[in-house]
Amino acid sequence: MNRPAAATPPPEPMPAGGAAISIKGVGKEYTTDAGPVRALTPTDLEIKPREFVVLLGPSGCGKTTLLRMLGGLITPTEGSITIGDRPLFAEGDSSPSQEALGSLGFVFQQATLMPWRKIWKNIALPLEVKRVKKQERRRRAAELAESVGLSDFLEHYPRALSGGMQQRVAIARALIHRPSILLMDEPFGALDAMTRDQMNAMLQQLWMDTGKTVVLVTHSISEAVFLADRVVLLSQRPGRIQDIVDIDFERPRGLDISKDPRFGQIVQRLRSQLGEVS
Repeated sequence: MNRPAAATPPPEPMPAGGAAISIKGVGKEYTTDAGPVRALTPTDLEIKPREFVVLLGPSGCGKTTLLRMLGGLITPTEGSITIGDRPLFAEGDSSPSQEALGSLGFVFQQATLMPWRKIWKNIALPLEVKRVKKQERRRRAAELAESVGLSDFLEHYPRALSGGMQQRVAIARALIHRPSILLMDEPFGALDAMTRDQMNAMLQQLWMDTGKTVVLVTHSISEAVFLADRVVLLSQRPGRIQDIVDIDFERPRGLDISKDPRFGQIVQRLRSQLGEVS
């Protein structure tokens, strides 16, 4: 007998006060043939609902490790992560809470689309897994495709799309189940400079329209300053929080904000702490 299809997933409520994400003493140590390797020292951080936080730091500093722990993809060695009021990992349990995971959407460095599926079907895949009816899947996919500027490509296959457009599909797919939190691991790192600027502007508008909490990892200082409410700067491995910089430019920010002297000052401050040559 066929099981009934699931109803449309309801919008995920934002936490009623307090933090959207609470990180307390979270660290990670990997076991290797050469011995233990400490990737991230015990770290504390609270991220507010609807805040845009960027994790910035040099290669190997633990920022992606931290993001993947927030996404339930890696188990912390120590410490606790709370999503709203739900522990992501129960004490002594290496498997993340499904209830907490329901609040999260994850965008990876590569779009990882299925080449044999049309764009709308790639976007709607998480709803298909949940057995949501096809008509509702199609409606939600079309709605999100419009929000990322892909309404004309719903019936196309991924091979017809540029790298930037494929990442738009990945973002729409991550939002299809209406998470309150979007985690993004250098989603624009492989794009050319002009496309990356366009994607940053699109992401800012999408964030403003949806009210999601966003945590994004990047190597780009200018991208971090353009997008963030706060930039969390991580040190060389073993990673630790070296600085937290508030970015108080008004929204929406135009791409020409880089000409603002204050923008340059913040970029220079972060570059100096990273040890980069100006």
